[in-house]
Amino acid sequence: MLTAVRALTAALLVLTSPAADPVRDQQQWVLDALNIEQAWTVTKGEGVTVAVVDSAVDTEVKELKGRVTAGPDMSSGAVERKLPPGRHGTAMAGLIAGSGEDDGLVGVAPGARILSLPMMTDDEPDTAFPPMEDDEISAESPLARALRYATNHGAQVVSMSIGSYGPVRSEREAVSYALGKGVVLIAAVGNDGQTDYAKEKGTSYWSFPAGYPGVIGVAATDKQGKRATFSSDNLSVLVGAPGVEVPVVKRKGGYELSEGTSSAAALVAGVAALVKARYPHLPPEQVAQALASSARGRPAAGYDDQTGFGVVDAAAALNAAERLSGARRSVVPGMEHFGQGEDSPVPTRPGPDPWRLWLYGGGVLVALITFCGAIIVLNQRREQ
Repeated sequence: MLTAVRALTAALLVLTSPAADPVRDQQQWVLDALNIEQAWTVTKGEGVTVAVVDSAVDTEVKELKGRVTAGPDMSSGAVERKLPPGRHGTAMAGLIAGSGEDDGLVGVAPGARILSLPMMTDDEPDTAFPPMEDDEISAESPLARALRYATNHGAQVVSMSIGSYGPVRSEREAVSYALGKGVVLIAAVGNDGQTDYAKEKGTSYWSFPAGYPGVIGVAATDKQGKRATFSSDNLSVLVGAPGVEVPVVKRKGGYELSEGTSSAAALVAGVAALVKARYPHLPPEQVAQALASSARGRPAAGYDDQTGFGVVDAAAALNAAERLSGARRSVVPGMEHFGQGEDSPVPTRPGPDPWRLWLYGGGVLVALITFCGAIIVLNQRREQ
């Protein structure tokens, strides 16, 4: 069914050989790149639930055991069939909230919980279609159902390491619904940086949900903090995060290395969980601002379509969130040169203004008295 394939096409992992060294050593560069350990002195994400919209998460992996809530299958609005644990969803959940049990892989927010919302299996084709018109799909998509379910069941952050090439009305509405309820939405921008289209046009097709307004689009960077060659480049990119040789947990246990914007998005979802744990009432747009305004390696122009505002810095993002939590208004990153501005005056109430009516009436009365006085003076002079 074309509708399902469009909605469920995933930015799948490209998996390389298993890690030979202990997994903590393998992942140390990722933790350093995101400045995670300094952020842990403030919070580890306790009390936050991150929804993973992906393949089903393996709840028996030691790093995730007892910390995953399995939601219903989002691929069907009528039948709640149970999907088997998936390689991709399990890997993403570990990056977000792995506990580090028995010296295993530790996630960015090891104190957070996972809400698994499966809407595909790992063996579904990673098919690419050109952009399609919005009116070609009118029914509610699996992603739209997942976003509403996550919002209504306590998720403060939604991680979406998935993508398709066209906007869908029901998804736009679900994104708006989630954002309106204070849920932070994170998505991978896609792995199309080396496609013929990208090479010819100098930009990549937009991938959705990363392309929807309000969704934090994440690009993949390498160990030098530069854009990974495969990472899509377009204006949906807000920030970057490691996406090359990133250790991940395997279904049924063990580890392997991953490449892709999928991993980058999951890592940033973990950072967003840290921010929401510390500042639960910070709205999504200010979480995005905290991530962007505090990023490392900002491009020379301040922003570009490859790494956005730079690579996320978890500790700096928490500091930025602290400032924003007490701010009277938000300032769009990169637009500070316009200044803070002044508050707009309170609008006047509709209908007549009593003060002005009295002032007008008094003016008319004074004019009449003056006019009458002038007439009296003239008459007296005439009589004399």
